[in-house]
Amino acid sequence: MKQCFFAVDLGATSGRTILGSFTSNGLEMKEVNRFPNHLIEVNGHFYWDIYELYRNIIEGLKLASRKENVEIVSIGIDTWGVDFVCVGKDGHLLRQPYSYRDPHTEGAPEAFFSRIPRKHVYELTGIQVMNFNSLFQLDAMRRAGDSALAAAEKILFTPDALSYLLTGEMVTEYTIATTAQLVNASTRKLESELLQAVGLTESHFGRFVYPGEKVGELSAEVQRMTGLGAIPVIAVAGHDTASAVAAVPAQSSHFAYLSSGTWSLMGIEADAPIITPETEALNYTNEGGVEGTIRFLKNICGMWLLERCRLQWGETSYPELIAEANACEAFRSLIYPDDASFANPSDMEQAIKDYCKSTGQPVPETRGQIVRCIFESLSLRYRQVLDDLRALFSRPIDTLHVIGGGSRNDLLNQWTANAVGIPVVAGPSEATAIGNIMLQAISAGKAQDVPSMRKLVAASIPLKTFQPQDDAVWSEAYAQFKRIVR
Repeated sequence: MKQCFFAVDLGATSGRTILGSFTSNGLEMKEVNRFPNHLIEVNGHFYWDIYELYRNIIEGLKLASRKENVEIVSIGIDTWGVDFVCVGKDGHLLRQPYSYRDPHTEGAPEAFFSRIPRKHVYELTGIQVMNFNSLFQLDAMRRAGDSALAAAEKILFTPDALSYLLTGEMVTEYTIATTAQLVNASTRKLESELLQAVGLTESHFGRFVYPGEKVGELSAEVQRMTGLGAIPVIAVAGHDTASAVAAVPAQSSHFAYLSSGTWSLMGIEADAPIITPETEALNYTNEGGVEGTIRFLKNICGMWLLERCRLQWGETSYPELIAEANACEAFRSLIYPDDASFANPSDMEQAIKDYCKSTGQPVPETRGQIVRCIFESLSLRYRQVLDDLRALFSRPIDTLHVIGGGSRNDLLNQWTANAVGIPVVAGPSEATAIGNIMLQAISAGKAQDVPSMRKLVAASIPLKTFQPQDDAVWSEAYAQFKRIVR
């Protein structure tokens, strides 16, 4: 009987379940099911369908239970950050949860800072200010008299809400909670001053747990539906980026990581929070990591730019788009990927064209020019962030590890290496699921610690290294990039 760990990995556009096991050849993973994660737009608001996500998880567990010679040791869930579910006194979910892309938080940070200074909030949490952080979502809901929040007995972040549906146990996992801007960076616990500011207390949250702790076991109902037994559900690193960073196949501490997907998250692993006037001014974040680490990083608007364009272009393959981009003129036009105009436009292609026009650049005319503009701009933004990291962090950075789906994009990886001027090591593409499985294995006593697991990942997963090229050309392009940032 093969012992397997069941990983639920949910992103902002799709989800999947995976069975992971350890063999003589290293880590082996097999996808069980994959499914879309659609935003639901109703009356001017954007929601996630938490019940559809749960249904797909149950379907994955059913499929896994039918596999021959497979024993599921445990289950772990990771998701995107900040979003949450309100739970009523009777234990029922009160409404589908808002998406972080909902417009109800526009201007929310400024409204909150009118009561508690921005500087003080950052000193407490070390978290970058983004309008969709849970702190501002909760405050916007409170000020709007939101009925779900008013009736909420508990607030559960997305992975914790799904664990609750599986087990009936309510927890608040540390890494996902840090994305909320509600956790004190020093104590690594919920910060009562900020909770009070949005009308909440610690009692509104589940039992506080850290990666590797047990949430509970599958409920009798879930056991009946899936044909499985009382399998434990483990609180892995519930934030998908925390799981992904755990799987970085680094061989030394002198590295930066780039988790490349819908969002790009670029940073370093630190032993303690880095909270200074400089990090506040540059809006860098200190999110919780595994085994006591801090993920000091910057959120960058990543492949969201291309994904939204592809919605308008129909079913076009990535290889086709990459080939078109590679055939176009270099550095014809650039954008600042984190400009507010790209947050959630109705027409991303037009938003890119408008940006180029407003900054006095040639407007992209073809699909290939749009894609090239996106890839070159992302590469140069990565250099900008890496320059900041080097200035803010004393440890040398001699390698950039690109993990996640973007690690499969050879063109973007080569351009990133050209831009940042250090080797780029691409892979694993399934870093989030691997990190999820790693934490389950450590919890089950099947693995020792994260460093030993990283060595196993490096030995068992194919990696590709990209050396920097054309330094002078890319340095000139970087100067051009900095001129168009508005």
